[in-house]
Amino acid sequence: MTTTRPSRPEPAAPKPAAAPRGVTAFVRLRRIFAAETPEYSLLLGTTLFLVVFGLVMVLSSSSIESRASDGDFFARAARQAMLAGVGVPLMLIVSRAPVGFWKRWAWQAMIAAIVLQFLVVATNLGFGSYNRNWLYLGSFSFQPSEAVKLALIVWLALIVSTKARLMGDWKHVAMPILPFAGGAIFLVLVGNDLGTAIILFAMVLGALFFGGVRMRIIAALVGLITIAALILVQLSDSRSGRFSAWLGGCSDPSLAGDECYQTLHGWQALANGGFFGVGLGNSASKWNWLPEAETDFIFAIIGEELGLVGAVLVVLLFAVLAVCFVRIMRRQTDPFVKLATGVAMVWIIGQAFVNIAVVLGLLPVLGVPLPLVSAGGSSLVTTLVAIGIVLSFARTDPRATELAR
Repeated sequence: MTTTRPSRPEPAAPKPAAAPRGVTAFVRLRRIFAAETPEYSLLLGTTLFLVVFGLVMVLSSSSIESRASDGDFFARAARQAMLAGVGVPLMLIVSRAPVGFWKRWAWQAMIAAIVLQFLVVATNLGFGSYNRNWLYLGSFSFQPSEAVKLALIVWLALIVSTKARLMGDWKHVAMPILPFAGGAIFLVLVGNDLGTAIILFAMVLGALFFGGVRMRIIAALVGLITIAALILVQLSDSRSGRFSAWLGGCSDPSLAGDECYQTLHGWQALANGGFFGVGLGNSASKWNWLPEAETDFIFAIIGEELGLVGAVLVVLLFAVLAVCFVRIMRRQTDPFVKLATGVAMVWIIGQAFVNIAVVLGLLPVLGVPLPLVSAGGSSLVTTLVAIGIVLSFARTDPRATELAR
């Protein structure tokens, strides 16, 4: 009888050394961005560059008035930086939301935005120096009209995409767009904010255009709104004065100290900048010569300090944003996503065009900021959230799924 000795267990292979936590986090972060489409990366990068550039220009353009009113050169720029610190992470969080989330909450967002705008014009919570467009809640104030823009992106996309086959009938175009979107625009007009109302109306037209509504219906709407806008201009002495001065090209010397003051000083700033500018921080116009230098007329300060080169760079950056929006629209198959991206593009690119056109004198003064660049927390945060929504759509691109595998 033979006996067999039990075999000794082989020693276990040594475990591989664990990677340091920092390396693991870097690898995970790299995988996240490696799975994104080129449009996602380009849109995100351009947006962040404009935000940082805007902070620099807000600091430069507001430092003098900030020192005079707040006792600190950096007060206004610090507030803008703090709000950018809120808006950028919020944009990244929003970019991870699925498409179904926006469809599910579109109606609630629209109703909430209208209610907030109603509080501005109907209660003592609303205030404003000329335009009544601010809502004051304790120590916190914001512009509900910016929330209306944000809600319109997903709400218009939901309505038009759901009723796509019925949009040939004007009755289906009118309901429910007229009572809800029209009501929101009316409330903004009651607050005397014509510039924002024009942007909101452009967003509605953009949704109808991208939704395939007949051009004769769109043309009829444009005609009606143009007539209404002209009537509103005539009802306000200051607005009609600015409009008449603009039609005359601000060539009347008697208007240099009133209706044309901002426009003429904006032109002077651009002319002073020349090709290369007078240098960052060296603007003369920001010494209380140009009203709203850090908001509505910040493009004039850019042209003065950075010259034609800096002004053209800003225009090109917004052109890059427009290309990103169009490419994301073309690569999507969901009508809701296409429409929401198109409406967001009309808002951001259209408002940038209006702001720059006002500074150049191509449009009368309307009081709209330059998106992502001008000072203003409500505008900055809502614009970043809007771009976050578009980034969430870019992540649904079929190529992003293939890259993630």
